[in-house]
Amino acid sequence: MTAITEGVRVFIMLRYFLMCLAAISLMSAAMISTANAADVVYGSDAGVADSSGYHLGAGDVVNIAVYGEDDLSRKAYKLPDSGLITFPFGEVRALGLSLTELENRVADGLRGGYLVNPRVSVSIDTYRPFFINGQVNSAGAYPYQPGMSVRKAVALAGGLKERASESKIYVMRETDAEHKQTKISMDGPVFAGDTVTVEESFF
Repeated sequence: MTAITEGVRVFIMLRYFLMCLAAISLMSAAMISTANAADVVYGSDAGVADSSGYHLGAGDVVNIAVYGEDDLSRKAYKLPDSGLITFPFGEVRALGLSLTELENRVADGLRGGYLVNPRVSVSIDTYRPFFINGQVNSAGAYPYQPGMSVRKAVALAGGLKERASESKIYVMRETDAEHKQTKISMDGPVFAGDTVTVEESFF
């Protein structure tokens, strides 16, 4: 009887041990899965952040530095309407490219025929302008600044005229092929190349 009882006790302890081991394995698998999911989300966010960055357009003034090669660098180069930048290996079209994409295009062109391992850095010297007209004191073109809003744009343009309507402000996005005017608030974003129009209030 004692031997049977002892055997049952050992069996129960062994079963408990196996259950604990299985639980630990499941927890480890869950932690690894969570970590992998976090990596995927981070990578996705990073891709979105890169694709939603500043894109070059005609009128931007850029600095292109090719390290150790001053003759291949371009300082304070204003992008023409064509967006073309001339190098010894040919032309690079910069319109619509991010700074990183332009760096890669230039590096690819230099690699092999001119440099073994070209290091290229592109920075903005002066952003292309946005435009504001209508009921502001100094309508015209103003250099874009990151974080620009309608409110900041109005301030750069000398403020609103007396008869200006804060509820009748419209923006035409440079990126809109149809050139439609869309209503926007004073705190709405303004991007390089956009045209802001402040209309008159009749009340």
